[in-house]
Amino acid sequence: MATIDNIRNSLIDKIFTIRNKDFLIALDNLISYSKNEVDTIKLTEEQKLMLLMSEDDITNGDVISHEDLKSKTAGWLKSKEI
Repeated sequence: MATIDNIRNSLIDKIFTIRNKDFLIALDNLISYSKNEVDTIKLTEEQKLMLLMSEDDITNGDVISHEDLKSKTAGWLKSKEI
């Protein structure tokens, strides 16, 4: 498995070959944005409670598949049509 230094050096080598200014600007924005994502996100008490409730739902098997949810939603929307 590649070490962090190997990955970083490989990326630097690849960046040196890029001549497209727009691509480099986009890459710079991506890297700058990613640095900000490292910050810890503060959750409200309500958000923490919702996450705990979601974990309980998963533990208790109170879940449905994405396909079932889409089907139920489509049925609900169809019943609301004027």
